[in-house]
Amino acid sequence: MSFSGPRNVNGHRPQQDGSWDGVGSNGYTRSNIGAKLDGYFDKRELPMYKDKPYNYASSRRKPWWQKWRFTAAVLLLLFALLYWIGVFSSSSTKAKVKDTSKSTWSWLSKPAGPQVDWDERREKVKDAFVLSWDGYEKYAWGHDGYHPTSKKGTQMTPSGMGWIIVDALDTLILMNLTSRLTHARDWLTTSLNYDQDQEVNTFETTIRMLGGLLSAHYLSTTFPDMAPLIEDDQGAPGEDLYLEKATDLADRLLGAFDSEGGVPYASVNLKTLKGIRSHADDGASSTAEATSLQLEFKYLAMLTGEKDYWDKVEKVMKVVDDNGVEDGLVPIFIYAHDGTFRGHNIRLGSRGDSYYEYLIKQYLQTSGQEPIYLELWNQALTGVRKHLITYSKKAHFTILAERPNGLTSDLQPKMDHLVCFMPGTIALAATGGKTVAEAKQAGKWGKKEQADLNLAIELTKTCWGMYKTTATGLAPEITFFETDNPPRSEADGPSTPPADPIAVDAAAEWKDDYVIKNQDAHNLQRPETVETLFYMWRITGDDKYREWGWEMFRSFVNYTKLEGDAGFTSVANVLHVPPKLRDNMESFWLAETLKYFYLLFSPADLLPLDSIVINTEAHVFPRFQLTRGLKTGWERKPRGKDGRIIRVEEKKTVEEGKKGKEGEGKEEKETESGKTVKEEGVETKETKKKAEEAAAKGAA
Repeated sequence: MSFSGPRNVNGHRPQQDGSWDGVGSNGYTRSNIGAKLDGYFDKRELPMYKDKPYNYASSRRKPWWQKWRFTAAVLLLLFALLYWIGVFSSSSTKAKVKDTSKSTWSWLSKPAGPQVDWDERREKVKDAFVLSWDGYEKYAWGHDGYHPTSKKGTQMTPSGMGWIIVDALDTLILMNLTSRLTHARDWLTTSLNYDQDQEVNTFETTIRMLGGLLSAHYLSTTFPDMAPLIEDDQGAPGEDLYLEKATDLADRLLGAFDSEGGVPYASVNLKTLKGIRSHADDGASSTAEATSLQLEFKYLAMLTGEKDYWDKVEKVMKVVDDNGVEDGLVPIFIYAHDGTFRGHNIRLGSRGDSYYEYLIKQYLQTSGQEPIYLELWNQALTGVRKHLITYSKKAHFTILAERPNGLTSDLQPKMDHLVCFMPGTIALAATGGKTVAEAKQAGKWGKKEQADLNLAIELTKTCWGMYKTTATGLAPEITFFETDNPPRSEADGPSTPPADPIAVDAAAEWKDDYVIKNQDAHNLQRPETVETLFYMWRITGDDKYREWGWEMFRSFVNYTKLEGDAGFTSVANVLHVPPKLRDNMESFWLAETLKYFYLLFSPADLLPLDSIVINTEAHVFPRFQLTRGLKTGWERKPRGKDGRIIRVEEKKTVEEGKKGKEGEGKEEKETESGKTVKEEGVETKETKKKAEEAAAKGAA
């Protein structure tokens, strides 16, 4: 590759040279003729795998005169020119443009046939993406936000971040939308400039922008037949466009890590490279946000050889773990200045979710060569089972609940839709990305793996119920549940064995277990449930997850698609038909939700799960071996079985020793010298003896 690594990584790096200074209008305008040609060329099928093309033309490196598309393009342009000058019509007759929107979506009113054509269903998802993208392209091109109802765009920064464009790059590649990808690359080349005096969120910018660029780099270099472009061929001037933009952005984001505690600040200024503490929550950063930057920066470190990227994000993991939390469950806020937690709120919804997701995915990303992250994952999953799992009252749905005031506080039977990433992640961890059949054949399947898969299956059913219980078939943002009082734990088990009431009777009493409040009834086009359906189908091979996904997709088309060409929008209330709509299309609708639908309906050999890892914004990275000096640079402090750190007297190494009890609920451990050490809050024999002697002297 022609790309050379960034200079002066260890510190505030100089801004990129003049190659990044060109800011302005891209000057790209799609005429009606161009739009027709786009539609023609974009009908090519997606190659399923690099060495196994799927309904796709052969090598793109044929001589130009052998390329039928080139000939077809010339003929079409000639025909368009003659049409334009009026050869085929009189001057008094206006050309009629056929409205294909009704025919494109006519399948919604047709009953399903006896045979399911998954390729055809995948194409319907592609149609939805194209409609969404083209609406954005027409009404808000280059803007960070798109409001399809009012048909306008908004910016997050003075010159824009490419929030929607960059986030959707790899989806364009996967869906083989070559002409649209060309337009996006033109915008990146001429208009995307990160040298802006603007504060941006560290986490969101990393997972969406840095992740999007890195995923586009990976797909375009590893699968050259996906949306093939001459300008990104090896040796071409645009070969490293994505990687160069990613490196420039990453260098600016590193300023967020310049805190005393090593935890990144919530925001960073892209021009000054200065980290900025959160404007809320007493200045604390979100724990999930601070610990969900690792996949992106580690992959970039592997690509560039710049170890500083690796070291910065790895240190965060050590700082978090050095807090010594109970049973691997972390509070949702952490201070950047000293690395300590703020409060005791434990949940796997907002601000907690992707901490757990990135534990197992860091282990998988480096091909199992960092077992420390598997240990952290297993400890956390054990903690989830012990403290957060409960069951609904009537139908005994499995609930992954919250403890807002700490593990000794009451359980709150509430699930954000965000929590629905967890079932798929549990299944992924159980097999490492293999199918269950492959894991069993390899001898890597036991009671623990089966129990984990069973938990994933039950939680998936709960998330599916969030969709089935509403009038629109779309899930709310937050769901509460009716439970026994007190709620039953996993150790107790449900009061009766769980059935599958959703499949039996759509109008049954099971719906009473779901409590949806009006203020929580909006749907933001989130991807977490279809993400889990994708993982569950790939890992179990059970087609019911694809069928559930198809039903979900139909609901999105039925109730979030706008009339005309503006695309899709989010919903204000899923409980009523027709629903009240919001005026916003989230970037993750293109980057995640539609991508997961597309993958769910595609053959299983498209991006095999045992060779990739997918970040929390659905951007795809490869698994790799630890090379180029990259390695795990930290160790966990000694701790007890519950995860609490053991404080060792006189800095002696703790070995497995005798355990005893001193008073109610107090545990002792011994060092090699026989001196008692303590866990947090537990008094040692030595200190107690000194206290007794002092008390005796005082009494004398």
